[in-house]
Amino acid sequence: MQKILGYMRKAITEFDLIENGDKIAVGVSGGKDSLVLLLGLIRLRQFIGIEYDIAALTIDPQFGGVCTDYSPVKNLCREHSIPYVIEKTDIGSVVFDIRKESNPCSLCANMRRGALNSKAKELGCNKVALGHHYNDVVETFMMNLFIEGRIGCFSPKTYLDRSGITVIRPLVFAPEREIKNAARRNNLEIVKSKCPADGVTKRQDMKDFLREREHEDKGFTDRIFGALRRSGVDGWGFKEDSE
Repeated sequence: MQKILGYMRKAITEFDLIENGDKIAVGVSGGKDSLVLLLGLIRLRQFIGIEYDIAALTIDPQFGGVCTDYSPVKNLCREHSIPYVIEKTDIGSVVFDIRKESNPCSLCANMRRGALNSKAKELGCNKVALGHHYNDVVETFMMNLFIEGRIGCFSPKTYLDRSGITVIRPLVFAPEREIKNAARRNNLEIVKSKCPADGVTKRQDMKDFLREREHEDKGFTDRIFGALRRSGVDGWGFKEDSE
């Protein structure tokens, strides 16, 4: 977990993600990324020198009309005395049953983000932390380039005018392999996604493509990430360049 904490501390410092007095709603899906993020933010409070509060928040899409069992998340939050809220929604039904989306990920993600931000605001939080990691950054950048024909990516930190919420992504320097290792070593129990599209998305296609390219050309992923940072788009520039 020490490596993960190092990556998180670097991101928090580099992009000014957390300040004294913040109340952070951690978006927890139950997957490895969000669980490691939650545990990381819990442990960072012990030594980072910033005073902030944490609440864990899960948006349950209820795929197939069935509630997901989030007991492992409840147990983790109970162990660390973290408030935990599960917001049940009809997102799964809207996306797959009513709209019957052929490419459901975009609509589902937008609806989940909206529900997450609204509930976070209701809970008195000023920030929402999401578990996007290093590989997610590169995948998103490449998908925007190849599929939408534009240069861009989600930002490490985004202020949302409508809600007054700031979205932060403290894991953006952490490679997925390190997150997997941290989840395993800390015996984090994963809540498996019940999404019907899990594993058959355009993101999965890009993940497979990048894995293959990295295998053939070591450092391919790092060079893309470096190019994104040097471009400075969407808040990815180096801190010293903006001072």
